Amino acid sequence: MRLLIIEDDHTLRETLAKQLLAEGFAVEEAEDGREGQYQALEYPIDLAIIDLGLPEISGTDIIRAVRDAGKTYPILILTARDRWQDKVDGLSAGADDYVVKPFHFEEVHARVSALLRRSGGWASSVLTAGPVSLDMAKQDLTVNGASVELTSFEYKIIEYLMVRAGEVISKTELTERLYDQDFERDSNVIEVFIGRLRKKLDPDNNLKPIETLRGRGYRFALERNQAA
Repeated sequence: MRLLIIEDDHTLRETLAKQLLAEGFAVEEAEDGREGQYQALEYPIDLAIIDLGLPEISGTDIIRAVRDAGKTYPILILTARDRWQDKVDGLSAGADDYVVKPFHFEEVHARVSALLRRSGGWASSVLTAGPVSLDMAKQDLTVNGASVELTSFEYKIIEYLMVRAGEVISKTELTERLYDQDFERDSNVIEVFIGRLRKKLDPDNNLKPIETLRGRGYRFALERNQAA
């Protein structure tokens, strides 16, 4: 995955770039808004990390330009702790998440990973595969038009599986997706939630929307109805 960091603080930018490189990412860097906007529009980027207080062109204007150009890759904004309006402006312009300075790298890394996972390739917030439809904005799941009531954990699992429809997702990865807080994780509960989801989505066992691949994980097996 290729990331773009647009940050005018040299020390912060270089440190963050080195840490992300150490995690296996390819990293592009820009020190001002003008160069950053060029790279954001012209380079093959999977995710951008953008400081809002940039010289020449503001981070908010870069985000608007990226979205106006039709680019949908995730954007994580960096903002000062006391600038709440910047967060609102950045998110309204099209950013997906934010981190407040000063921050721990672990938080940035976790948010970058989450955004990349969620991007998943779907163009619409409504994911449809066979008779199953998931409205990510409303967090509503339907099967053949009938609403299916889910717990928050069940929703998180089915959302992740559908975003990555067709891919094999390990139990470990699902566990990470389910538990986003710093408490003890038990991957065995994933099996319980998968069982509940199967009963709710496919009570007659005809659709078989979720496959188990022994030793590998799970896969949402229904074919997507819309282009990614």
